[in-house]
Amino acid sequence: MRIENIKLIWTLMPVFLSGVDCGTWRVVYPQRDICVVNGSFVVIPCLFDHPYNLRVKNVMWYHVKSRPVKSPLVYDSSSNKVPTRFQYIGDQKNNCSLKMDQVDHNDAGKYVFRFTTNSENGKWTGRPGPTLKIVDLKIFSTRPDGVRATEEGDSVNLTCVNVCDKHSSAFIWFKNGEPINEGPVLYLNNVSSTNSGNYTCSLRRHTETSGVLNIDVEYGPKNTSVSVRGSMEGDFSSNITLICSSHANPPVENYTWFKIDDEDDNVDIMDVGPWPEFLPADGGQYLCSATNKHGSQNSSVVTVKIRKYWAPFGSDVIIIATVAVLLIVIAVVTLRRLHKKRIWIPKPENEDDIQNTDYVNWLPYANNHTQERHPCEGGTEEVVYSTVYYKKSNTELPTDSHPRVDESVIYISVSEANC
Repeated sequence: MRIENIKLIWTLMPVFLSGVDCGTWRVVYPQRDICVVNGSFVVIPCLFDHPYNLRVKNVMWYHVKSRPVKSPLVYDSSSNKVPTRFQYIGDQKNNCSLKMDQVDHNDAGKYVFRFTTNSENGKWTGRPGPTLKIVDLKIFSTRPDGVRATEEGDSVNLTCVNVCDKHSSAFIWFKNGEPINEGPVLYLNNVSSTNSGNYTCSLRRHTETSGVLNIDVEYGPKNTSVSVRGSMEGDFSSNITLICSSHANPPVENYTWFKIDDEDDNVDIMDVGPWPEFLPADGGQYLCSATNKHGSQNSSVVTVKIRKYWAPFGSDVIIIATVAVLLIVIAVVTLRRLHKKRIWIPKPENEDDIQNTDYVNWLPYANNHTQERHPCEGGTEEVVYSTVYYKKSNTELPTDSHPRVDESVIYISVSEANC
């Protein structure tokens, strides 16, 4: 309820009293319907009269739920158990006004004043009482098109409305609970991501605020960067991970990784979809691009150095590998020689040696001192050939006209037994 209205009521009070016959039982409510903003205070103006010969003993206010006398008492001058936010600002002569602080929706409804006097029958209740209506402040938002989402660069106007008093300008604006401006309209021009938040308004000097209006400013990716999990230098076992991060509203929909090849002046594009992490297979210069429906932004370039797998071991690996190869070669050559080894046979010195050769063929047999064996037992034996060399003396042979068998040549023929 506005202060101006309260002052007007007190100004007009003599007019109301002039219409009341002095000395009669009567209660007058100047306002039948009272509208008040949730969280504010309100004054219910009230006037009463009674016979001169009686003295007011007790005053009461009821919040009517059913019958007035059976409704809850919000104020009773004879009791100290009533809520402290209800204050009787009248007197015991003609003013019966009631003030209510921090009203809420539970306070809505009818209110009735009742008083008693020093006479047993001197009691009076003013009916019907005024009706209290509790409302919330409302915020209306206006944008150029009013349909699409709020984007960077748009202009937004917020208007705080008190339906109880549409011409009131005593408002305070809050963003995320912090006061930012005063007045019925809040102008937000060329909005950016910093303007996103929850906005409320309230009447000046009252803590209760309106409902919340959320402004969500959409924008393309910002502050896109690449971070590294692990060291910037390593080998294939280091598990280096590149992580692309960016601020965007709505969130980033796609990440694209790029590798810059300085030697060939080529750029390799590796699209890894909605995942911001990437494991590089080799060293080089990398950057990422973050994209949503409002645009895209590239990160700065990062350089990753990945050494070859054998590089960490240096010359030790080369020496060990060389020795291993030599050992393998030596082993192979030795095995081949063992397999190809033959018994060495002396070469005859001349033809006489060849002529003085005895040929002996025999079948192998077991030592008869240990075990006798039937010649047919055990199948065919292998034939072993042996050559024996010897030299004859140089004595001349006697001449004979008849040829003789040369005794220096021995022939032995061994027949295989028929089994």
